[in-house]
Amino acid sequence: MKIYTRGGDAGETSLFGGSRVSKHSGRVDTYGQVDELNASIGVARAELAHDDLREQLAEIQSSLFDLGGELATPDAAGREARGKTTPRVSGSDVEALERWIDAFDAELEPLTSFVLPGGTRAAAQLHVARTVCRRAERAVVGLRSDEPVDELPVRYLNRLSDYLFSAARVENHRAGVEEPRWVGRER
Repeated sequence: MKIYTRGGDAGETSLFGGSRVSKHSGRVDTYGQVDELNASIGVARAELAHDDLREQLAEIQSSLFDLGGELATPDAAGREARGKTTPRVSGSDVEALERWIDAFDAELEPLTSFVLPGGTRAAAQLHVARTVCRRAERAVVGLRSDEPVDELPVRYLNRLSDYLFSAARVENHRAGVEEPRWVGRER
């Protein structure tokens, strides 16, 4: 199988189920942002020194791949294309994120001020991934206003951004690096 098909040379792409749409469509933009998030998490994962965080991020990346496929599938018929049902994020995926966040919270001191992105390279990259996650979440919310999209992708991305914030804090804590704090300036 060749990596190139030439099928998108005119600015269109195929969704799961076979329909063709512009590469500029809201649906393509939305799953493209989820793909960008997945790549951003891959960079963070490559920087991490802690096996538990790397394993969690690997699981998250697989869930994001499923989510991208779900977003690339506009209808039930498409979800069952070629006799297979496309994987989707589930409530148990959201619950896993919540369990991991709760475990991080038990490891960390409570927040007493706003945290700025930074610290270790891995923590800084987790913060970048968090901001990409928020953008992807906004795109899914926007797509939901125009087309049918399940509520779980929004819940998953909302919780994932919280996870990425907490994971960045844990990374700095475990590395013994003080997390950057916001200090208000007088004007």
